[in-house]
Amino acid sequence: MAPGREKKHKEWYRLDNAAVVYAAIQKENYSAVYRFSAVMDQPVDPDALQRAVDKTMPRFPGFRVRIKQGLFWYYSEFNDAPGPFVKKDIANPCQPVRFDQDDGWLVRFFYYERRISMEVFHAISDGGGAVYLLRTLLAVYLRELGYQIPNTCGVLDVDQPPRPQELEDAYARYATVKARRFTTLKKAYQNRGTAEPFYTLNVTMGFCSVRQLKEKAKEHGASITEYLTAVLLKVLVEKQHRERPKKELPVALAIPINLRSWFPSESLRNFILTVRPSIDPSLGEYTFEEIISQVHHYLRLNINRQQMQAELAGNVKFAHNKLIQILPVALKNPLVAFGYWMAGVRPFSGTYTNPGPFQVPEEMRPHIQRMEVILGQATMPRVHCASISYGDLMEITFAGTQQESDTEREFFRFLVRDGIHVKVESNRAQ
Repeated sequence: MAPGREKKHKEWYRLDNAAVVYAAIQKENYSAVYRFSAVMDQPVDPDALQRAVDKTMPRFPGFRVRIKQGLFWYYSEFNDAPGPFVKKDIANPCQPVRFDQDDGWLVRFFYYERRISMEVFHAISDGGGAVYLLRTLLAVYLRELGYQIPNTCGVLDVDQPPRPQELEDAYARYATVKARRFTTLKKAYQNRGTAEPFYTLNVTMGFCSVRQLKEKAKEHGASITEYLTAVLLKVLVEKQHRERPKKELPVALAIPINLRSWFPSESLRNFILTVRPSIDPSLGEYTFEEIISQVHHYLRLNINRQQMQAELAGNVKFAHNKLIQILPVALKNPLVAFGYWMAGVRPFSGTYTNPGPFQVPEEMRPHIQRMEVILGQATMPRVHCASISYGDLMEITFAGTQQESDTEREFFRFLVRDGIHVKVESNRAQ
């Protein structure tokens, strides 16, 4: 055994609050997995990519872990297994992880033609942390091809040791105020479809101009995120209405908020909360102008430091509940899963996440043609939405395990009718 290896086996980390939930709801046929991809300007060299992975991963110890089940909690420990190994891409991305398979790796790397993809199990990091790994990996990969890429714009120096702050549990650090009282949110329209066979993830991507989106959003006095959120809410309101239920339920979206913008932290682990813009059709019909106004004011009112800190304090308080602490994992998992269903599934019609523009050093820009993001499967057959921009190209993805495609079809049709040119690609069988 190599010197120091035994010590690395003993390095372990408590899971943060979000990770506790993602580990508990993990099943044979479900994992909270997401994907980022970069489409390069030339075909991928898999050997160079593997060398880049090997040089980059030691700089990110929070991703070089496996999850283990203890008596009372899951925990993560350093993974000293060989890998992770670069693989040829698959037709259906974001497949479930298994803690006891693939040497326990919870991050994957793929290539196909000009595309480099990275998949991450949400228990080890959110998208805000994962983009640092991908950006640094792409920089190291380009260096392997002979290009000079500086360590700027979020590219971390792989020759320097990781900073302890990057492994911080930022939830625990900022849970210093009175916890917000837990309130049960109303059940939302579920937008549930017909389940596809296992291992099938239907992905539809739309590409459009950031400039056009920004101009259209500005016409409505909104940001791009507010505009796209309003479009999706309108599409879902109309979809529910066409289904003619006995009672129309509120239509609500989970919008993840990167807390690093509000609470200074260098953590590359999870540090997000969600907000819930919604429309209640039982109150009457809404024009698009009314929906976008409602979204705009709701987000501006509810995304504030005081309210978010009280909410994250409540989440930490729940995890530290004495009864929860002493329950064995076998009994705790169903309780956490039920809590997730009540607070994270039942009150929402879907998720929309926008991690924002993908920034890279000037020297990298010519080598990346576009970025893509996929938010993996939900706990039921319904669609999730994610978007990411690179330069003037916005990529919007709908992904889910349902057979129907009406949500994404009507979403992109709305954009086209609103004067935005959209190119659509899909992995669905034609």
